[in-house]
Amino acid sequence: MKTIIFLIGTAGQQLALTKLLLEHNPALSFRIALTLDELTAIEPEVLRDARLVAFTSGVIVPPSMLAALGYGAYNFHPGPPDYPGWAPAHFALYDGARTFGATAHLMTMRVDSGPIIGTESFVIPDNVSVRELEQIAFVRLAHLFWRLSRSIACEVGPLRTLPIAWSGVKSTRRMYETLCDIPADIDPGELARRVRAFNDDFRAIPLTVTLHGLRFRLPYLDVAQPAAATVNTVRPATDRPRSGPRKLGARTRLEPLAS
Repeated sequence: MKTIIFLIGTAGQQLALTKLLLEHNPALSFRIALTLDELTAIEPEVLRDARLVAFTSGVIVPPSMLAALGYGAYNFHPGPPDYPGWAPAHFALYDGARTFGATAHLMTMRVDSGPIIGTESFVIPDNVSVRELEQIAFVRLAHLFWRLSRSIACEVGPLRTLPIAWSGVKSTRRMYETLCDIPADIDPGELARRVRAFNDDFRAIPLTVTLHGLRFRLPYLDVAQPAAATVNTVRPATDRPRSGPRKLGARTRLEPLAS
């Protein structure tokens, strides 16, 4: 094994990851990819002597590349085994889950389904926001990588798997978009659940509602008390909310998107 290929979600993540692996195996070389195009541009002769490690990346590795890797591919997923798929922290908050975590697993043709090689778990703090939950999960994911770093860098055979199985519904972008499309007659309790879990502009999928043929977008808000959240005022496009996060209350404004 000569090379570790890092498929990462954010530029700069590779600095700490590569440094840690080099401490265990100074002979390693590295290739970095952020996109599918960058990944598929890696030469076949490199793949034969390489192991791929995906860390918080949304890129789906083609089956042909998985088969070409000489030392396997492993993914670090920012969610526990019972929350496979896309944006797991959002769905955990929506479900009212009490625990969350991180998972490392062998990559196979089906996303988030390969044998598990490591997990981290923690109790979700009360009143945590989705961004805070994702931050905690990222820290635990980094700790999981640290725990497995020697094996990743030095073991040339398949890494040891755990007797832990994936479970739950595998979330998708389509499921996320559906829950962000708020019915006009939504129950107040269901509205509070969706605002707490999906009121986040990081993924550029806003909460929206359609009233009388007009589609409105709920701007990002700092929801301190999600259980009390209500929406009962619609303002015209010229009456924009002030910049910066605001609490969702009785006079929340909705931004029109299109007629």
